[in-house]
Amino acid sequence: MRVGVDLIEIERIRLALARYGDGFKDRCFTKAEREYCDAKPNPPQHYAGRFAAKEAVGKALGSGVYFTWKEIEIRGRPKPGVYLEGRTAAWAGKVGAGRIELSMTHSRELAAAVAIVVDGMSEDGDSSPEPGLSRREAKQP
Repeated sequence: MRVGVDLIEIERIRLALARYGDGFKDRCFTKAEREYCDAKPNPPQHYAGRFAAKEAVGKALGSGVYFTWKEIEIRGRPKPGVYLEGRTAAWAGKVGAGRIELSMTHSRELAAAVAIVVDGMSEDGDSSPEPGLSRREAKQP
């Protein structure tokens, strides 16, 4: 099991959105993530939560600068899930990562996330469905 944690000031994301706008959004977030965040009354708060979650997942995977932002997608409500693709998914497979559990929270000023990467083999010997996918997400078409 590996753990990653991240904490970010929502104001930092608010300033990045004001300064770089769609360029920042397009570089760091998938289309589905942008649609979700932009539909909320306070988009910077939700962008900050997803930004922290992606950082936490990257730290838990140990991929450091090798992952790209849009290869880690934060999906679902009320319990967020993680979907990996591309080089990040390949890295997760290489290091034996299985399911990724994610918890996100925010206050008025801060957004935080904790990611736990479970080993690819469960205690009963069954392998996880795909690196980065919760069992719930793996069953979706």
